[in-house]
Amino acid sequence: MTPPRRTLGTEACLAAIERHSLGLAAASRADLGAAVEHCPGWSVADLLWHVTGVQWFWATIAEERLDSPPDESRRPSRPSDDALLDTFEKGARRLVDVLRAADQDRECWTWAPGHQHVAFITRHQVQEAAVHHWDAVHASGGSLALEPEVAADAVSEFLTVSVSAVALQTTAADDRPMPLPLTSTFALVATDAGRAWTITDGSTPSTLAVSEGHDGEAPAMQASASDLLLWLYRRVDVDLGPVPSEVVERFRGLTYTD
Repeated sequence: MTPPRRTLGTEACLAAIERHSLGLAAASRADLGAAVEHCPGWSVADLLWHVTGVQWFWATIAEERLDSPPDESRRPSRPSDDALLDTFEKGARRLVDVLRAADQDRECWTWAPGHQHVAFITRHQVQEAAVHHWDAVHASGGSLALEPEVAADAVSEFLTVSVSAVALQTTAADDRPMPLPLTSTFALVATDAGRAWTITDGSTPSTLAVSEGHDGEAPAMQASASDLLLWLYRRVDVDLGPVPSEVVERFRGLTYTD
């Protein structure tokens, strides 16, 4: 079984962060008060401030090589809406500059077990900027297709770090039931990127195992890489094809984003 692989290099990641951050700012200028459909209760201004905070958070960790999250008391205060775009653009430039100057192998805190290094930040911030760029464009009534190579690498990253790969435990204080196991196998096929991923049950209950490729036997959902990524983030619907809806529902219960 070949694990999902990274196909976007550091400079390509930084270019994508910069491009989608600029796109997010441009789309936000149309109407800061517009509602963001997939972030309930948020306006575009709220979305812009959220991404500003996220980029400040990760730039600070990478720049200072922190082994824990920065204290919340350090987080900048939200500016007025008149200053929000300028604040966001300065923060996005700082993030790219910090990540470009950093040793990508340098250890630092992240939320992803086994990925405690700057390279994780660089790669993950691509989808943070890209998906929220899509949110802003969508809020303005427009449409946006993410670049196939960028979206495909983000799908691969999602299937590496945002699926349940360790057994989930419950405690006396946490009586939530464990997620249902997948009990099936299916594939995601990016029709415009030459990439595919096969998803099945992991070695322990309520976990997933993901491998690169598709042998043609497992039922497959086929869509553009952009649509697959946006589907993983619950932004768009895609044709499930031969994949049963109950399998998709169980898969959803074994994924998370941060």
